[in-house]
Amino acid sequence: MKRIRALRALAATLAVGAALAGCTNKEPAENRPVPSSSAANAGTAAPSDTSRASGEASGRESTAAAGSAGAVDAAVDEQPSIVYYEIFVRSFADSDGDGIGDLNGIAGKLDYLQKLGVEGIWLTPINPSPSYHGYDVTDYYGVNPEFGTMDDFKKLLAEAHGRGMKVIMDLVVNHTSSQHPWFVDSASGKDAKRRDWYLWAEDQGLSTAAASAQGGVAWHEKNGGHYEATFWDGMPDLNFDNPEVREEMKKIGRFWLGQGVDGFRLDAAKHVYEDFKSQAGDKEVAKKNQLWWQEFRQGLNEANPNAYLVGEVWSSSAAVAPYLNGAFDSSFNFDVSDWIRGAVVSGRASSMTAMLPRYYALFAKESGGRFVDAPFANNHDRDRLMSLVQGDANKAKLAASLLLTLPGNPFLYYGEEIGLRGSGADERKREPMLWTAAAGGEGETSWEPLVANRGREASVEEQIDDPNSLFNHYRKFIELRKKEPALRDGALESMPTASQAIAAYVRTTGKEKLYVAHNLTGEALTAKVDERSAAAFSEILFATGEGASYEDGNVAIPPYGTVILR
Repeated sequence: MKRIRALRALAATLAVGAALAGCTNKEPAENRPVPSSSAANAGTAAPSDTSRASGEASGRESTAAAGSAGAVDAAVDEQPSIVYYEIFVRSFADSDGDGIGDLNGIAGKLDYLQKLGVEGIWLTPINPSPSYHGYDVTDYYGVNPEFGTMDDFKKLLAEAHGRGMKVIMDLVVNHTSSQHPWFVDSASGKDAKRRDWYLWAEDQGLSTAAASAQGGVAWHEKNGGHYEATFWDGMPDLNFDNPEVREEMKKIGRFWLGQGVDGFRLDAAKHVYEDFKSQAGDKEVAKKNQLWWQEFRQGLNEANPNAYLVGEVWSSSAAVAPYLNGAFDSSFNFDVSDWIRGAVVSGRASSMTAMLPRYYALFAKESGGRFVDAPFANNHDRDRLMSLVQGDANKAKLAASLLLTLPGNPFLYYGEEIGLRGSGADERKREPMLWTAAAGGEGETSWEPLVANRGREASVEEQIDDPNSLFNHYRKFIELRKKEPALRDGALESMPTASQAIAAYVRTTGKEKLYVAHNLTGEALTAKVDERSAAAFSEILFATGEGASYEDGNVAIPPYGTVILR
């Protein structure tokens, strides 16, 4: 039985970072961040350690990168990685003209994704669901008929794998739809076969006065009883103290791995047991979550011991760390997302680059060196970057530069690479992908009218051949990341700067180092490379914009530009 326990902070494990925006005020279930699973492509990882990229154990003890950028240390903590792309299925590409994005539509756009350079895709829920977003599942073993068939899904997997791309899918474990047959049975009465698959206040002697984890209503009336649904009454929470529920979820995971998926994004991962506001940060509740996900991981191993699991734990890095112990390979780094978004809006770097090595040290300690970070700038629950920066393409490019020069498996949200807009209501953040400059082009979905993007300021057709476009900015950075092991796999060392308007760090592998500096403003700036480190770098490897130079330890950085030294 899930119990309400007193709040106790986990942050004492590591005195870093503030609580994330949204970690105590999550949106209704259909609006909240949906965990994404990333599967790494072992074939593209560094030859010395391909296993980490696919979620396997590296067998190597991890050490945090620290100190100056002097001699290269073979013991640095590398994170072999690939770039992932989140697809909100309904909005991405329509293959049959019904206005709804589908699996065949995605398969038809894999060449586009390959041109962009991504090597893994995350599909938001594809299971049958009564809602547009799909996070209230009615059949965990089926494919939403609006998206296609199981054969269509297998075709997509084959096409993606043939291009060297991994495919991970959203798995919604915490709750089901209120229309799921399990819940319909559970709600039919106290003697129902699956009564105990869900949480009923009267059955467990619990008060219905408790606030949900988001501060709203946690209990909802049905047939004379009150069931727990902490995000929305249409998403009743499953009872994970029931061993039948746990076994069924492991069975579901093995089923999809058997179809060929490479892993899962695990939705609302910390809320399997953390249901009420009073439980936020409770160590005992957090431990129950950790034990469940460890059990889930073990349950998947017989189907695919290398399945990649990335969890949505919308919380501080200290709270995330325990989930990397025998459970997830990665957890989305909301601290990094907040930092990128704040930096491009404010023009100030804050202390994040100094904190990241400490985060990684904690993650390495908890995981035995087996973690890979999962940074992102945006997802389907956050205002789009182009809206956040009020249409400033230079700032949008800067956000991409920051993300794609950080360690771990970066996740891109569909349409960010062309500057789609959207803010406020969830539907605005999930509008149709614009493939053509004119309305109604091939592949464009129409399930939701364009509001944020009604002006069609951005489209693939207009940007794909423009060398100065946002699309090609993303593509160039992804290509550079693939070519340079230190950018793709390296650890991160913080570099001091005299100005908060510059974010600088060194990416390090056992064999090489690269110095990365970002100018967060619209004015040309100069960064002074630390004297102990300057001798390690002799020339510019890559620069955005005109006016970049490196002389006598001074790096001239163009407005909103990035300079990388080697």
